[in-house]
Amino acid sequence: MSSLPPVVIMLIAAALVALIPNLNTRRLITIGAPLLVLGQLFWVLDDGSSWNLTWLSLELEPLHVDRLSLVFGYVFAIAATLGGIYAWHLNDRFQQSAALGYAGTSIGVVFAGDLLTLILFWELMALTSAYLIWAGGFPQSKAAGTRYLYVHMVGGSVLLAGILLHLGAGGSLDFTIFEGSIAGWLILGGFAINAAIVPLHAWLSDAYPEAGITGSVFLSAFTTRTAVYVLARGFAGWELLIFLGVIMALYGVVFAVLENDIRRLLAYHIISQVGYMVTAVGIGTEVALNGAASHAFAHVIYKGLLFMGAGAAIYATGRRTLTALGGISDRMRTVVILYMVGAFAISAFPLFSGFVSKSMVIFAAEEEHMSWVVALLYLASVGTFLHTGLKLPYFIWFGPRRDDIKVNPVPRGMIIAMFFAAALCVGIGVYPRALYDVLPYANHYEPYTSDHIVSTLQMLGFTAIGAWLLRHKLKGESSVTLDTDWFYRKAQTPVRVLIQHPLEQFFTFFERLVHFTARKLSLLAMVPTSGWAGILKRIGYAQRNGNEAALAFLSRPPIGIVIAAILFTFSIIFLIGALT
Repeated sequence: MSSLPPVVIMLIAAALVALIPNLNTRRLITIGAPLLVLGQLFWVLDDGSSWNLTWLSLELEPLHVDRLSLVFGYVFAIAATLGGIYAWHLNDRFQQSAALGYAGTSIGVVFAGDLLTLILFWELMALTSAYLIWAGGFPQSKAAGTRYLYVHMVGGSVLLAGILLHLGAGGSLDFTIFEGSIAGWLILGGFAINAAIVPLHAWLSDAYPEAGITGSVFLSAFTTRTAVYVLARGFAGWELLIFLGVIMALYGVVFAVLENDIRRLLAYHIISQVGYMVTAVGIGTEVALNGAASHAFAHVIYKGLLFMGAGAAIYATGRRTLTALGGISDRMRTVVILYMVGAFAISAFPLFSGFVSKSMVIFAAEEEHMSWVVALLYLASVGTFLHTGLKLPYFIWFGPRRDDIKVNPVPRGMIIAMFFAAALCVGIGVYPRALYDVLPYANHYEPYTSDHIVSTLQMLGFTAIGAWLLRHKLKGESSVTLDTDWFYRKAQTPVRVLIQHPLEQFFTFFERLVHFTARKLSLLAMVPTSGWAGILKRIGYAQRNGNEAALAFLSRPPIGIVIAAILFTFSIIFLIGALT
């Protein structure tokens, strides 16, 4: 295993799951493959491990291991394992295969040491994740998955253009820090789409709520976090990212206020939380990059837990909006308790994982005397607790009992996965050293100071009081929120009419022409055939000499004609060679 990239294990497992009909075997592979990768990362691969190959005279490095890639590899393998447990009840081998492939290609991106390997897994990541949206089973799943794929195809094209310009200008194939050239800006643009940087973010809140209950758990873990990783690898210290990250942190919170769909609300909070990570990458110091990595690690776990809780509510009731839910807490006690662990974690309560990761980002801004960044990130934290920690659980589960809502039993696998995720949220919060010890740089940050604890509890306490007083104003409303996806939704028809349809007609014409030509040539190649017979008939051969003579001529043509045909063929080949 030491020389085998982890992505290979995951892709082999994905292929096996797609081919094996037995459900129990597929379940074991779905959980066993990421556990095997996790073991490989912990006990086999070390900082400095690599695997190289030569392809078309290019030196590629599909496996490049350092401390930054390891911390993302750890959490991706954990997330894939938890997702497999959560989806234990799922009997859809293609969705199981896509989930493994999605997790595997995300791990492939993290350990890619060169740009060609990166773009390969980047595009495969988009394809496999799009399938999870298409397989969602909701009325808008197909359309949302198609829009998602279009956006990521554009992002991949921009990224590829930047890579090719970078290589054409004499840049290295190695994946390292980029400069502010045209190529660098294009590569940044490709990464920014996957990071859901505002205003390139709307694909996330559009698509994630339309994925399946299990698919959305996988989606919440990988795409944006791989983008954080590549930004940290290639663009650390770019000050523009500080401004963009702060905008993301606030933008996601504001739009969460307007949401009625419970998973769309959580999707907007992904944008907000990734904003903290992007801000940290922009600050670019060692403590800031540690903050980005630690918050990415913690966020993958607790955001997955939140999507698991929301998915359990949808699975049990068949309802997905705040206005359609409420009053069912007594029938889903375990789910509520486990969800609240994730809610406390994302809200940065002491003794939960968000407290020890999010605060490191803010501490990095304080060290660089960026008081405006500190203030705005604290403001975003208030909004996070208000909506994810208070509004969402209250209107999903609490309130007057509603006997009109039928609550079905939740599969045991869902509960087990939520339990393990909740245990990690608490474990990291209680013993942050376990996370800090695997960060890219030596850590000197201490989260549990009296000032930090008191100020955090004061902020959260006042937020809770305000939310209780205004609880009737926070209830969701059945409405449609306009976001930047409006532009490409409106552009869909003109693009289809002006670009897609003409291209389809153009290629369809040539496809039919090729099929027609091939069909006619195949008729001419068969002996005897109606094709040659038709030609001979047209030139009068069969009329002059009879049909039997014509067929004999076709079966055994004179040697002179054969030689002439051979010479003609060689002449054509020689002419083509001379011209090229």
